[in-house]
Amino acid sequence: MSKEKKPLRGSKKSISILLIDDNRLFRVGLSALLKRQAGLRLLAASKRPEDVARLGRWQHPDIVLLDLGLSGKGSLDVSQGLRAAYPEARLIVMGLIPLESEILAFVKQGVSGFLLKDASIHDFVAAIRNVAAGGRVFPSSLTDSLLSQIVADAARRGKVRIGDVKLTAREREIADLIADGLGNKAIGSKLNIAIDTVKSHVHSILEKLAVRSRVDIVLQGRIPPPVAR
Repeated sequence: MSKEKKPLRGSKKSISILLIDDNRLFRVGLSALLKRQAGLRLLAASKRPEDVARLGRWQHPDIVLLDLGLSGKGSLDVSQGLRAAYPEARLIVMGLIPLESEILAFVKQGVSGFLLKDASIHDFVAAIRNVAAGGRVFPSSLTDSLLSQIVADAARRGKVRIGDVKLTAREREIADLIADGLGNKAIGSKLNIAIDTVKSHVHSILEKLAVRSRVDIVLQGRIPPPVAR
């Protein structure tokens, strides 16, 4: 069973941020807006990952905001370097019209969230706070298809979560439907139960598996029945 992630060091102080984006207008505008938000502290912003790393190296960033479409070295490679340089920081990728396969690659690499660049500053700040607290953030427009891709990828690799997970029969049934890529409404319809009941079961599943999102459930793979003793 995976261990629940601890909150960031900055859970009771300002959340420190590094920003990497090669679109100057977007970078300058977002920097200005972030600096005006209570509880957020922008350490450095640049179009060059090496500049940000140099400026923020000794300041222990909590969050790194990374442009999906960096020119030159690919953003996926850059994200690997950032995770190595800042193992305790959480990474949020930003993009305009992402391919699902691109987001899947980042998810498998351990990225904590993805934001569409046309999101409001309110959404940006809410996502940063959520991820800083240990959550995951993905646009609702991407979630269903992203879950399906993760399931398909896990099936190709034959990945199955091994272990005796103490779920009820209903929780196990719902967890498997989540792993199949179904949303709450589809699960409620399939099992003929209310959406609020589905949500309650999902919350219980997240707690028992010590994970924070439906994406994490899918990454675990389908849950085998408990081992007979």
